[in-house]
Amino acid sequence: MMAVWIQAQQLQGDALHQMQSLYGQHFPIEVRHYLSQWIESQLWDAIDLENPQEEFKAKRLLDSLIQELQNKAEHQVGEDGFLLKIKLGHYANQLKSTYDRCPLELVRCIKHILYTEQRLIREATNSSSPVGGMMDSMSQKYQQINQAFEELRLLTQDTENDLRKLQHNQEYFIIQYQESLRIQAQLSSLAALPPSDRQLREPALLSKRATVEAWLTREANTLQKYRLDLAEKHQKTLQLLRKQQTIILDDELIQWKRRQQLAGNGGPPEGGLDILQSWCEKLAETIWQNRQQIRRAEHLRQQLPIPGPIEELLNELNSTITDIISALVT
Repeated sequence: MMAVWIQAQQLQGDALHQMQSLYGQHFPIEVRHYLSQWIESQLWDAIDLENPQEEFKAKRLLDSLIQELQNKAEHQVGEDGFLLKIKLGHYANQLKSTYDRCPLELVRCIKHILYTEQRLIREATNSSSPVGGMMDSMSQKYQQINQAFEELRLLTQDTENDLRKLQHNQEYFIIQYQESLRIQAQLSSLAALPPSDRQLREPALLSKRATVEAWLTREANTLQKYRLDLAEKHQKTLQLLRKQQTIILDDELIQWKRRQQLAGNGGPPEGGLDILQSWCEKLAETIWQNRQQIRRAEHLRQQLPIPGPIEELLNELNSTITDIISALVT
């Protein structure tokens, strides 16, 4: 049997994207590549993830994996080898700190990766058969779902940056507002001075107050605009999020249930529960990030109330995201 990793590297198009998306900080693709033989020769399936007693076995596998990585790092030579040595050493530390306290999670992660790779290879091999057409239309649909997730990721990153900029500007606004109060207090205290002293100091303070107040008025309008722009961006994200969730829960999940019933009646075996799970995890993560952002925007508005439609908009966003969460949980 040809090694799974050799075949996985030959995947193309959407299958290749799906394979690549299995990897990330939690398990770098380089580790899969350089330790492919070792990974594929371990008995991952012999570990029962639901049994906490198995943690000892999982810990031994984690320690062996880290040892293998360190050995691989030490044997690198030459100019390119130097960089790889550093990289593999870094991954060894990273995996240790990620999974040391929960080694069963590492086993879960690697089982998921191997299972999905084998499924993708199987589907790619079968696509030359009569079911190929059906697979093509499925992979096209999967590609659209993955593209929508990428768009959601970029939108969420964009609103995160906007939120930080808004917070920074608001903090500076509050400092300037406190400055205007200080100038006002100084002007009030002039009343206790003799007229000659007052005439000496009053003009400069009045001019300073006028400058600060003009800036505050301008900046209050800018802050209000930032807040509205951010709320509009969140509306766009939530619209796409709701649409994506509907496709996954109302189309894909229902179809999976249908396939499962057919499999029970001797039809083709059901597939794709792992991908449904990863989609639902992505949905949950994106919803949570946006919910936190909307809450932070709400907090900024309470910290510095500026009259305008923003309060109503934030209430709408809050109720929309609550609906989306409850639909996913249900």
